[in-house]
Amino acid sequence: MAKPLSAAAFLKALKDEGLKVVEVGSWRTHNREGHGAWGPVHGVMIHHTVTKGTKDTVDICRNGHASLPGPLCHGVIAKDGTVYLVGYGRANHAGLGDDDVLQAVIDEKPVPTDNEANTDGNARFYGFECENLGDGKDPWPAVQLKAIEKAAAALCRAHGWGERSVIGHLEWQPGKIDPKGFTMASMRSRVKDRLGDSSPGPSKPDSGSGSSGSGSSSTTTYTVKKGDTLSVIASAHKTTVATLVKLNGLKDPDKLSVGQKLKVPGKAAPAVQYEPFPGAAFFHGGRHSAIVTAMGRRLVALGFGRHYTNGPGPDWTNADKANVRDFQLSRPDLAGDADGIPGPKTWAALKVPKV
Repeated sequence: MAKPLSAAAFLKALKDEGLKVVEVGSWRTHNREGHGAWGPVHGVMIHHTVTKGTKDTVDICRNGHASLPGPLCHGVIAKDGTVYLVGYGRANHAGLGDDDVLQAVIDEKPVPTDNEANTDGNARFYGFECENLGDGKDPWPAVQLKAIEKAAAALCRAHGWGERSVIGHLEWQPGKIDPKGFTMASMRSRVKDRLGDSSPGPSKPDSGSGSSGSGSSSTTTYTVKKGDTLSVIASAHKTTVATLVKLNGLKDPDKLSVGQKLKVPGKAAPAVQYEPFPGAAFFHGGRHSAIVTAMGRRLVALGFGRHYTNGPGPDWTNADKANVRDFQLSRPDLAGDADGIPGPKTWAALKVPKV
């Protein structure tokens, strides 16, 4: 469960996983958001297209058809493993499905048999359409299956989800058969292997709020500070957002309160460390630093990455400046400093993780 990634962060997550990505037209703003909610998102849904030929497949997934307007997904995964991005935001891919399945995805438990269509899936899932006739005979090339695995893992990694956040359309909506030709159990196994140690497992027994106990079952307490997000806290404590959600029974991981006590795994977990303010003069054209990358990633995580077309990266650019300005304008206490250059107050509010 999470706020949807920005389009820039979505693209970056796919590329960082090693996927070949093609951006199709104005995919970042091509959506159906005027027709319903988009988010919070809970997982990734896999489909097959019942089409042949990459160009025709991409066209129909982008434009839709008379009875169902496009986009019909966020990305099309072609036979050769290329991912074509055709839309972002609400997309007509999931339709109505079973609320019990949705709850299982949120809880990262095995999904029950879908027997109802009472919940809007277009608002809750990222969707990938995979080029295949869906007749059980059309082959699934190894490179395509690898791309599906990478795409699903990329979004799980970005949100701190485990492999049980990945489902097929056939597991969501009664009567659907897609994807046909491989099992979702096998795909989830591939995603789990790809995520490795970052994949959250079942909740561990709680040994209390102190640092007593030994091994991975022990927990300690962290106090939420101003500017903290669950992703920053998870990174500092070498765990995942999904694990923190389970440990603390959080209903909305995007809502934290200053002073809130959270259980975190491990013994005597360290406090979150932030990058010291490097000074306003640090931010100028020609600056190349890992601090700039960390700041950009923090802006994206907070939802202020719309000016990035590539990156964020180590070079200070006008996109960084514009995103900082958007962040400053979003906060009354910083609006007076909204020039796009981080000052001490802006830097303290950003909470850039130490690099």
